[in-house]
Amino acid sequence: MKVEDIIAHGRDYFLPNLSIDLTILGYCNNQLQVLLMKVGDKWMLPGGYIGLEESVDEAVKRILLERTDLRKPYFKFLSVFGHKDRKFATEFQQFFKKNNMLWKEDYWINNRFVTLAFYALVDMDTVNPAPGDFDDAVEWFPLNDLPPIWLDHKRIIQTARNRLKTDIKYDQITYNLLPQEFTMPQLHALHETILEEKLDRSRFQKNMLATELFERLPEVVKASPGRNPFQYRLKKE
Repeated sequence: MKVEDIIAHGRDYFLPNLSIDLTILGYCNNQLQVLLMKVGDKWMLPGGYIGLEESVDEAVKRILLERTDLRKPYFKFLSVFGHKDRKFATEFQQFFKKNNMLWKEDYWINNRFVTLAFYALVDMDTVNPAPGDFDDAVEWFPLNDLPPIWLDHKRIIQTARNRLKTDIKYDQITYNLLPQEFTMPQLHALHETILEEKLDRSRFQKNMLATELFERLPEVVKASPGRNPFQYRLKKE
């Protein structure tokens, strides 16, 4: 669907005043990273609208596919954000002006939008980020070094970061940030990064193995002396 068609007839295709924003998290160089889109002179989270014939989950999967090229990413509902002044008119006006497009204040996208926020965990090496129709660029940024961000998206990112800290205490989901095969030291370092605290390595490994979610792969015979940590992967169902 072309931008012009979305602008002129979007209310015929999407639920009014309701959007989706995605905090897509990756992990690289011992840092949590977030995928951001550039609109005008600032950055924002990937997002989109919910089709009139779509469920919310279907819309999330479609937007994630468009933004990351992943068909089965892990995602989870985060929260609802709906400040009374939550509008993107200024950002869209900049986009229209830059692209020499007709601008009208009564466009449906200029209305107040309540957003359903989700967070997704991805292996960055499997992601092919792609900008949307309204974006000038797409990049990964460390959570500890974010660029200028539009509106409440920084608050959404921080909410996702805090929720992840809580969620991993009750549900083992962090392997989604790693390659299919990983070592326990890698998983340990990832948890320390997420929680921003030191964890006893032997106790951590014991707790991870006790979940019975992971299978240890056969040790590779090496020509040179010395041992590397065992590789693990999620057990197949």
